[in-house]
Amino acid sequence: MLHIAFASTDLEHVNTHFGAAERFVVYDVSPGHAELVKVGDFQAAVMKGEHKDRKLPAGTRIVPGEDMVPQPGELARPPEDKVVAKLEFLAGCAAVYAASIGASSIKRLMAAGIQPIICDNGQVIRDLLDEVSLALAVGGLSWVERAKARLREKNPARFDDMEKEGWRGETAPPPGASPPDAHKARLRLITAIED
Repeated sequence: MLHIAFASTDLEHVNTHFGAAERFVVYDVSPGHAELVKVGDFQAAVMKGEHKDRKLPAGTRIVPGEDMVPQPGELARPPEDKVVAKLEFLAGCAAVYAASIGASSIKRLMAAGIQPIICDNGQVIRDLLDEVSLALAVGGLSWVERAKARLREKNPARFDDMEKEGWRGETAPPPGASPPDAHKARLRLITAIED
């Protein structure tokens, strides 16, 4: 299971800049399922800098790579308060999705072992959860593979234990059943392209 965070004002869409985010929603994601585990609210922050209003073209996704890992001593200066509280809240997350993330925050996230992912403003969180679920089941996202490898280092039997628990064997809700409340229930996600 991976903890994945989203910068969101409405708990349904990724729609804020990481540094300015007033809310993060965190899900535990495993192949085929996601469960809302916590929501963190933060004080409003005023964004500054030349790129504060920059928006990505529709369909663009940026996943910063190893070139953004901070060099020794680079983060020695005191970080801004707005970022420190968010990093503490996101501890243990494998990734965080936001509509924009500044270079300094990218480096701080990567130093904390959290993969920053910049996506479209308004991207539907459920779609991103499906993408992570599919990657957990069949691969395809390099950051998910790295996160799984880190988890295996900590607990080599973790994914074997998940399979024994039957995460592949659960069934979808019956046809015509109303969908579960996305903010309270466990979500059924895709694990194959056919889903």
